[in-house]
Amino acid sequence: MAAPHSGRQPQNDGYRTLSLSGHVGFGSLPDQLVKKSIKQGFCFNILCIGETGSGKSTLINSLFNTNFDDPVSTHFLPSVRLRAQTYELQESNVLLKLTIVNTVGFGDQINKEDSYQPIVDYIDAQFEAYLQEELKIKRSLFSYHDTRIHVCLYFISPTGHSLKTLDLLTMKSLDSKVNIIPIIGKADSISKTELQKFKNKIMSELVSNGVQIYQFPTDDETVSEINTIMNGHLPFAVVGSTEEVKIGNKMVRARQYPWGTVQVENENHCDFVKLRKMLICTNMEDLREQTHARHYESYRRCRLEEMGFRDIGPENKPVSLQEAYEAKRQEFYLELQRKEEEMRQQFVQRVKEKEAILKEAEQQVQTKFEHRMLMHQEVKLKLEKKKKVLEDEIAMFIEKKANAELLQSQVSVSTPVVSLKRDKDRKNSSFT
Repeated sequence: MAAPHSGRQPQNDGYRTLSLSGHVGFGSLPDQLVKKSIKQGFCFNILCIGETGSGKSTLINSLFNTNFDDPVSTHFLPSVRLRAQTYELQESNVLLKLTIVNTVGFGDQINKEDSYQPIVDYIDAQFEAYLQEELKIKRSLFSYHDTRIHVCLYFISPTGHSLKTLDLLTMKSLDSKVNIIPIIGKADSISKTELQKFKNKIMSELVSNGVQIYQFPTDDETVSEINTIMNGHLPFAVVGSTEEVKIGNKMVRARQYPWGTVQVENENHCDFVKLRKMLICTNMEDLREQTHARHYESYRRCRLEEMGFRDIGPENKPVSLQEAYEAKRQEFYLELQRKEEEMRQQFVQRVKEKEAILKEAEQQVQTKFEHRMLMHQEVKLKLEKKKKVLEDEIAMFIEKKANAELLQSQVSVSTPVVSLKRDKDRKNSSFT
């Protein structure tokens, strides 16, 4: 029950602050949220970027005290492949769905764009999948497996000199899409003096090239002091190992060398403990929140603007979603009509052009046909003349043949009479 009028506080920004005269119960809301979150579980997605052999898999195994069985990669892949693997981890009664995305073959390509563009496309694809789920009429975000990248651990090779061009290009392409935490992998390969100079050089180059890396938040009083200190330690110089070595009376994770032993969880040896504390213990929820509130919202805003949605109209007046939809629908309808009319005109024009071509072809065919008919008539006349001449020659030949046969028959009749007369004369001469 609310307190009497005398217990009311002055109005503040349109709201009144009231005091309660007894217990109500909404003070247990944080406990309710904790119980609900524990029951639902949490998800956390890590993107590991670094050249093959930079210690990505070993560090992830060390961070979560387990073995993720990541297959060994080679240096001979034609392009970068992103391999995502999801695991369920449980600590006490808290369930964590952890997704680790590894960039297989990163840095092995001659063309630098071939190395970082697939990563940009992958991050955008996860944002797009979440946006499409949001825009559904029947959504299931409660049970949806969120694959948006919450943090990018960018592994820098411990050269001791400066960042590679590929490192700057990649981080510059990703800093508006994901929370980047730079890490110097295998930091035990250079001395402490060189390491500190290398850290300063890296941060200087990132600032001069306008690369925005993730800064641990300092607005929360409970963690502002430690986060401010840790921001000064970036980039973290880490060493990973899953092998245990006995030092004194304890078994610790370490790497053994002929010159000594590097303890993974010894803050005097490397920044592994700092990284684990900042990444998992202190700022995991802030990384998730930054991904949703900053990076995803930026992507979502750009995509909705591409679709034609606006919060403010041409006259700087608020526009409702329904108005934006109707305006976009009308714009689309008018554009469709315009394109339909344009296509109709193009069709009519093409039909006319085709008709003209066909008419021209028909005219050419008709001209050729008439020319061939004239030639045919001329040839026909010539052939008829030759035929008449030939028929005349044949008639003359037949006539000559008949005359010759007649003459021959007359000669053959006169020849026997002459022969008989000669025989008679011979006989008479023989008797005298």
